[in-house]
Amino acid sequence: MYLIVGLGNPGEEYAHTRHNAGFDAVDAIAGEVGARYWKTECGSFTAKAVYRDHDLVLAKPQSYMNTSGGPVKQLMSAYGVDAEHLIVVHDELDIDPGTVRVKFGGGHAGHNGLRSICDKLGTRDWFRVRVGIGRPPGRMNVADYVLSLPKKDAAEDFAYAVDRGAQAALSLVQVGLEKTQQAFN
Repeated sequence: MYLIVGLGNPGEEYAHTRHNAGFDAVDAIAGEVGARYWKTECGSFTAKAVYRDHDLVLAKPQSYMNTSGGPVKQLMSAYGVDAEHLIVVHDELDIDPGTVRVKFGGGHAGHNGLRSICDKLGTRDWFRVRVGIGRPPGRMNVADYVLSLPKKDAAEDFAYAVDRGAQAALSLVQVGLEKTQQAFN
């Protein structure tokens, strides 16, 4: 079984912002695998599906981004998922817009959602699907940038990256890290 977690902030005011790339990717995965029934459990919206003979739990933590680790840990305990079967999809400032990178393990690079997960799990060893959003233009505040809706060309890049992030997460389930990195990195 794989637990695929999309990071984001709950509430309409954050819907489809750059920081909610993970939520949007999990919604795309749900559409791809036919997961239509969502329920609230362990502080998250969850849906179950089967993809190519693998059981999946899709999750969107409903705590804010900075406290995502609690719901992730609760879900892992509830479903008996180990860190090697956790896939976290999140926005990434240090990757160009429209680009996706996949890796296993690593630090949090200042991303508070990842920091929370690292702290709660006591490990950094899990899969990450990093959806590139790029850095803010000029002197724009980072928080304002990540919490804003992409406009025009940036919106197209964002939608493309979210879709690629969803496909990369499913590729990890199907063919593993090396082949996924060859296809997406």
